[in-house]
Amino acid sequence: MSKGLEDVVAATSSITYIDGIKGRLLYRGYDIADLVENSSYEETAYLIWNARLPTERELSDFTKGLVSKRLIPSGVDSVLNSLPTNCDAMDALKIAVAVLGIFDDPMYSTQEKAASIASKMGTMSATIHRHKHNTQPLKPKDGLNFSSNLLYMITGKEPDELMAKVMDVVLILHADHELNASTFAARVVASTLSDIYSSITAAVGALKGPLHGGANEKVVDMTEEIGSPDRAERYVLDKLSRKEKIMGFGHRVYKTDDPRAKILKDYARKLISTDKDRKDFEILTKLQEVMIKEKQLHANVDLFSGFVLNHIGVPTYLFTPIFAVGRSMGWLAHIMEQYSNNRIMRPVAEYSGPQQELYVPVERRSAGVR
Repeated sequence: MSKGLEDVVAATSSITYIDGIKGRLLYRGYDIADLVENSSYEETAYLIWNARLPTERELSDFTKGLVSKRLIPSGVDSVLNSLPTNCDAMDALKIAVAVLGIFDDPMYSTQEKAASIASKMGTMSATIHRHKHNTQPLKPKDGLNFSSNLLYMITGKEPDELMAKVMDVVLILHADHELNASTFAARVVASTLSDIYSSITAAVGALKGPLHGGANEKVVDMTEEIGSPDRAERYVLDKLSRKEKIMGFGHRVYKTDDPRAKILKDYARKLISTDKDRKDFEILTKLQEVMIKEKQLHANVDLFSGFVLNHIGVPTYLFTPIFAVGRSMGWLAHIMEQYSNNRIMRPVAEYSGPQQELYVPVERRSAGVR
């Protein structure tokens, strides 16, 4: 038995390859750093779904298909508007995906359903954000790519080139990560031949867990708590002495630097514009230094993602929904891969309970009798 299914091979997949020793992440054979530098989220999504890069015409058609499905049905908007403003954003997104399965076009093929979900995840997340503030949700804006449109619907402003690029990078870096908990949850549900909306709802539910999504929110809180770079080392040492976890470090798969963390650190540096920015960045880099020295633990994707998201206008409580927006492309690719070569997931458990207990009638039981 392997606790937490660590190192257990549970599926065959051609979508993502992770080399945890060398710190490499490949989508369909393409290095993540190469995709971040040269590709776009739409093109990366096409690659993940189709196992090859598109031609110019194919990319244009794929992008137009996503754009045509960005608007959410009025029924979904009504449900989101009925939720209390203090509703957790991930709970709201989970509800939105499930409700979308009721209001989406019943004639859609599996591929069209996947495109509908992927294109609407950003719209639903932005709608959740604006309902929280009792402001009118913004409709997707023609002429903006996926990332620029997402930021526009959240902030109400068209982003500049750097902000749009950073959002694109964040979405690409989160697009897939092999059999993480949420992806595995999606594949388990899909293996029963349940519908694609139920599979994505399960994935969103899994991502809500603080051991999966949400760590970058804690990093932002930690940075604020530390307050100054010269307090970072003492903060870490005190935490470690109490055997408390330092968020943003360590990963089940990577034994060296998470390649996504390296990329986001570079973009975080580009976003520094104030003394507070510089101070917060120095806190994060000091934490890296101390954690390597004390625990030989490397930064993961969460250490710098909160920094960059806050700086492009994404509020902290919306971090995990944005994670879900990016990861939805990967979830959907895995669901379709599961459908294509399916066998229902049914592992076994190592039983550790009693055996051959004798039944005692209720009138003869004393306290403590099973």
